[in-house]
Parts: sequence; C-alpha cells; structure tokens
Amino acid sequence: MKEQNEETNPAHEKKSQEDRIIKEERLIKDENTRSVFNQVFDKATLTAVYELARKKFFEELEFIISTGKEGNVFRCVSGKNYYALKIFKVNTSDFKHMTEYITGDERFKEVRNDKLEIIKLWTKKEFRNLEDFTKARIRVPLPIAWNRNCLLMEFIGKDGEAALRVKDKPFAQPEKQYKILCEYLSRMVNAKLIHADLSEYNILNNNEELVIIDVGQAVTTMHPNAREFFERDIQNLSKYFAKQGVDTDYDKMYSEVKTLADKLKEKASDKKAGKKEAKTARRMKRKNEKELLLSA
Repeated sequence: MKEQNEETNPAHEKKSQEDRIIKEERLIKDENTRSVFNQVFDKATLTAVYELARKKFFEELEFIISTGKEGNVFRCVSGKNYYALKIFKVNTSDFKHMTEYITGDERFKEVRNDKLEIIKLWTKKEFRNLEDFTKARIRVPLPIAWNRNCLLMEFIGKDGEAALRVKDKPFAQPEKQYKILCEYLSRMVNAKLIHADLSEYNILNNNEELVIIDVGQAVTTMHPNAREFFERDIQNLSKYFAKQGVDTDYDKMYSEVKTLADKLKEKASDKKAGKKEAKTARRMKRKNEKELLLSA
C-alpha cells in the first residue's frame, strides 16, 4: 500500500496547525493583533517572524503601528526595548511598481519574475538602503535584521509611542527642518543615492527630529530614471515646505541642494588630497631616513 503524502496526511496537518497556534500565542499575545496577522499573512511569514524572535532580536510582536497596501509595521518588544517590524504582503503588493525600482539598480542585477522572490529582494533592498543611508549620515531607522518578507529596524518614537508622519504632525520650525532636509539630500547625492519617493508622507516628526522612512524604492544615481526620481522628490518637498511658510520653490531647493552637494564633494576631495600628501610625506621621510642610515 502506497504511503500517504505527508502534506495530505490529516494527522500531519493537525500537528502543523497546532504548531502554528503555539508559535502565534508565544509571539503575538494580543488576540486582536493575532486576528489581523492571520487575515493578512501566511504560514511562511509567521515562520520568518518566529525565526527572528528565536534569534533573540525581540520577544513579542505587540500591535500594528501603521498599515499600507504593500505592508504593515508592527511594534515589537524585548525587555524594555522597542523595535519596528515591517512585514511586506506577498499577495497584494504592486510587483510592477517594485520591479521599476529594482531593475536598473546595479546592486541587484538578477531579478526573477516571481512574486515571492521580488518581495524578498525588495526586503533585502530596503535593508541595504537603510545601511547605505546611515553610512552617509542621513537619519533613517537603523536596520537590524531581515528574513524573507520581514524587516526589523529601530523603533522611532518616544516612550513606546510611534512618531507621526510630517503630514499628520508638521514641524514647529519648518525653516530649520527644511535646511536639515536639504543637507540630507546633498549627502544622498554624494553617496550616489536617490530616495525616489520623498515627501511629507515618508518623513517622521520624532519630537522635532526629522527621520526619513520607506527607503525600499531608493536607487543609485546610476539608475536610468534617477534624475526623474530626484526631480520629483525636489518638487514634492519644495511644494510641501512652501505651504509651511518656507521661502522656497523647485528651483530654489534644487539650487540649494546642488550647492551643498558641490561643497561636500569639494571637501571630500580636499580631504582625499590631504591624505595623499601626508602619505607621500611619510614615504619621503622613510626614504630619507634609510639613505641617512646607509650613508652613516
């Protein structure tokens, strides 16, 4: 008699369901959050979340911070520390939209035409972008870990309460934040990065600290649409800050960012030249000391 396939074995299915329930109750103690999670995410996503918890990145997935078409963000906790877990939806994400930002980015050359693979690559891409933005000294949530369609990062907020988007909580001093944002944009350009979807919807007001979020679509300046994306960012931001009373428009903001970027580039060039001169001086000193030693 042929053995029954494990996947169709009722006993196996029952055990699998019991394992899922146990994992859920360990990770997600709030019943309402568990209900929402089950409605949106599959078994493989739960396994990915469980794996991050097993590796001690966090202890409990608490509740939803924000929702969107492509994913939800949950607050997680470990002891007294909070984290943000962004989970991308495999079934409802706009894959055509995602592919537009992946294809042409030289950091991610192999793109398979598969929903899950695109979501996994997008998750990896956002993690990589957060790393690159942080290295460029641009304030974004610090990336911690990623697994499949799950991205764990720094929780942005105070006393466990998540910071609001600038759209919902404008800055008290928009002129000051505008200058900070222009500085960040110039650093992006010098790091050869373009956010590609920057507006008041993707900036948090963290107790008057400007924090840029949602960087999954960010591309390098080598992307064929990089200029278009950059100009769109400038258009969106200049329009928003002008409404907040800042004396700016597209041309003024573009010019200010370019001027700052040129200054940063010049400063970096001078620093590099200084290092080269210092290296040459050290080499000449060693050579002279060697000649003196030989002639003694």
